[in-house]
Amino acid sequence: MNGPSPAASGEERLRLLVSACAGLSDIEVLEYALDQAVAATRALGGMIHWAGPVGSRQPRMVAASGLPPAALEAWGQTRDVVMRVLRDGTSVRVPLTRAASEAAEAMPVMMTAVPLHGPDTPVGCLSVFCDETVEPDFLRSLAAWLDKRLARTGAGSAAKGPWLQERSADSGLRQALKAVKIGSWDWNIRTGELWWDDPALTLLGIDPATAPHHIDTWAGIVHPKDLPRVMAATEEAIRTRALYEVEYRARRPDGTTGWMHARGRLVLDERGEPVRMVGTVWDTTESRVARESAGRALRDMSDAFIALDRDWRITFVNRVAESLLGSAELIAQVVWDLTAGCPPELQAMCRQVAAERVPASLDLRWPTDDRWYHVRLVPVPDGLTLYLADITDKRVQDEQRAAAVQAAAERATWIQELTLALGEAVTLRDVMQVIARRVLPPFDAAGLTVLAGEGDHLQVVETIGRPSDILGEFRNRTTLASAALADVCRSHVPIFITSKPERRAPDGDEARRTTAPDTDSWAVLPLRVPNQPAGCCVISFDRPHEFASEERTLLTALSGLIAQTLARARMYDVEHTRAQELQRHLLPRDLPSSPCLAAAARYLPGGTGAVGGDWYDIIPLSADRVALVIGDVMGHGLTEAATMGRLRTAVRTLADLELPPGELLAHLNDLVSDLGDDFYVTCLYAVYDPADGRCVMVSAGHPPPVHVLPDGTVRALDVTSDPPLGAAEPPLSTYELHLPEGSLLVFYTDGLIESSTRDIDKGMAELTGLLTGLRPGPSGTDLDRLCESVTAAMLPAQQQIPDDAALLIARTHRLAAENIASWDLPDDPIAAREAREHVRQQLATWRLDDLVATTELIASELISNVIRHARGPLNLRLLRSRTLICEVTDGSLTTPRIRRAAETDEGGRGLQLVAALSQRWGTRFTTDGKCIWTEQALPAAGT
Repeated sequence: MNGPSPAASGEERLRLLVSACAGLSDIEVLEYALDQAVAATRALGGMIHWAGPVGSRQPRMVAASGLPPAALEAWGQTRDVVMRVLRDGTSVRVPLTRAASEAAEAMPVMMTAVPLHGPDTPVGCLSVFCDETVEPDFLRSLAAWLDKRLARTGAGSAAKGPWLQERSADSGLRQALKAVKIGSWDWNIRTGELWWDDPALTLLGIDPATAPHHIDTWAGIVHPKDLPRVMAATEEAIRTRALYEVEYRARRPDGTTGWMHARGRLVLDERGEPVRMVGTVWDTTESRVARESAGRALRDMSDAFIALDRDWRITFVNRVAESLLGSAELIAQVVWDLTAGCPPELQAMCRQVAAERVPASLDLRWPTDDRWYHVRLVPVPDGLTLYLADITDKRVQDEQRAAAVQAAAERATWIQELTLALGEAVTLRDVMQVIARRVLPPFDAAGLTVLAGEGDHLQVVETIGRPSDILGEFRNRTTLASAALADVCRSHVPIFITSKPERRAPDGDEARRTTAPDTDSWAVLPLRVPNQPAGCCVISFDRPHEFASEERTLLTALSGLIAQTLARARMYDVEHTRAQELQRHLLPRDLPSSPCLAAAARYLPGGTGAVGGDWYDIIPLSADRVALVIGDVMGHGLTEAATMGRLRTAVRTLADLELPPGELLAHLNDLVSDLGDDFYVTCLYAVYDPADGRCVMVSAGHPPPVHVLPDGTVRALDVTSDPPLGAAEPPLSTYELHLPEGSLLVFYTDGLIESSTRDIDKGMAELTGLLTGLRPGPSGTDLDRLCESVTAAMLPAQQQIPDDAALLIARTHRLAAENIASWDLPDDPIAAREAREHVRQQLATWRLDDLVATTELIASELISNVIRHARGPLNLRLLRSRTLICEVTDGSLTTPRIRRAAETDEGGRGLQLVAALSQRWGTRFTTDGKCIWTEQALPAAGT
């Protein structure tokens, strides 16, 4: 099998050198490169020589491989060959013969040497010894790589800084340097002569008696492993006319080694050519050891460390920093030119710190490993240092902690908002809507169903969203013990079902198995309230849901809050239903019918759900007159509703006494005042007389009614309003108007026209505008539709009203003139005979012959009673309506009363006879007397 070609082998070795020599010192690089050269050429051995400084007469061996240095130099002419290569700068191949020893014969070898070039002239020579001729191609490639590698570090070692000016040997500065153990030196570049002062000789361990000294003396003191770097720095300073600074190990004659730091500057002749170099030297062994210890610590520390000079070139990196920067050969490279690059924000911060000379720090994501680092930038005299600490894990923990805190804060806010919303929810439907809006979406749930235990059964109380299919199995169970919901109700421990085909009870009882679709999940939560039947709620999901521990804890905690709210809402619903039933019973179920008045009414409870004190009523009076009442007990609640019922009963009682409107409300005001200082009632009482179309009204703090004329004209009546009942002071003001045939009277409470967004004036304007132009039909059905349209327009269904409202609309009719007959009678016994004649004639005209006898008797008895016990003037009036009404009016204010007459009494039986012949009878007071009236039923049609 053929081996690899030399070219391929050489390229592979060069790639190996590039990767293996990262981070090595110059002398380590030279030794490793020499080993590769010996191996690649199958040489017996090899060596590297380094040229001395300017003025030096001898090159020095700095590295050897394969054979000991003494054996390698045993071949003759090796030094001549090295000098030739350094002088000419070309490769040389010459045969050499080693002198034969007593133990061996002479051994011929071939020496191949290639130069190591500096900026201007060769600075070294690499040579190998083979027993055959080799091509120097690999050696030249290796030398070229070494040129670049050593040129970079050599250039980096030429530091720039302030320098001391040359002074005479006996100057004050030299005395000061001597006191601080700093030596000075003077090197003649052209002759190679080198002069040290006493402190310098002491530091280097040179005997003053060995003077004069040469540059080779100093080169012999420099440690061989430091010599290439020191020579490169020297040549660089001379070539560039730059300041000279280098640190090296000095091998003293007494065998000790110490670190020396030399610094110098060039002295130029009149042509600008360097002739001398003068400078100082001092011992840095202790500081070097400290720096090396610090360097090792920095090298191996877990955080990345980068040192930059003033030109942004890297002077030190540790292993972690090398991995971040993505390269092994980093020394002397400009950090911004690296392939991996640095984040732009870091470059900007570095320039800012370098300019301001103030430490700074920042957090950033590094592009090579996509991790977060805390970068601390510290300015130093020679540049800038960067400390990069990996904070990815800490950042993740901080983010997780912040997320947890944020989630806890959001959860607390959510619970607070939910608690507030549930606290404002009144009815069960309100509670369910709050849960649907605030509980289901955060958990991505589909529906909620509340079940309550009633005896041995579970009943569905309310459902929102998509009801869970599991309810069909649990609903109306004959025994709670056979259902999974019973487990929750009995143990008060929630059950979470996560889309499994079936859930088996812990004891494996087949009767307690719950089948469920494998696409749903449920959370069955107990609803526990002391002294109330057990219940539970089922939260359903329309797709599989894994309940995390935090979710289970939160849902369990919420179940207690929901249970208390639902219990309160159910209690409220029960009490509210009772109150509404009470209020419905207190209000008139049906309005009484009258031939002279058609009416319709509506009552709307307030949006708060509490019952109120609004009421209305229509009360039939004598002579086909009608009383219309509307009122409002201020406040809401059962007390107000009960007060409203008491007042309505009182109004009907007082109306039966035929009291005038002002006097009736005065009595009602006394009743309200007796209830306490906290009760106030607004009320409007009106009496309509169809005989003459007169309507008398009294208002106690109530909004004025609206009058709609037959032609559609609308006007709000200017009724003088007294203070509300409970604060009014009789006598109350009376308002009187005459209503044309077919007029509409609209009565209402303030809840219809007033709200938080609408004042009374605006509400009145809206109501009158709504009624303008209306001409509803005469039937009650038309009035019902009118009530619906008014309430719908004034109180839209989608708007919640804060107060209850009542609306009463009445259409008035007049008695026809042919149905009214009236006669003035003399204040004389003859009046009874005249009355009987008028009755016979009028009833004949009305074709009511069947009622003639009884009506004659009634009229005769009433007039006789007036003549005997009262005074005139007398008046008889007959009204034909649904009944036959007979009225006798006199000028007396005495009220006739039925009394029980003894068998021997000659009188006292007249009113008993009137009561027996009439359907009903009574007395009412007028402005100038009283009126005794009777009603008789009309005979049926066809009789």
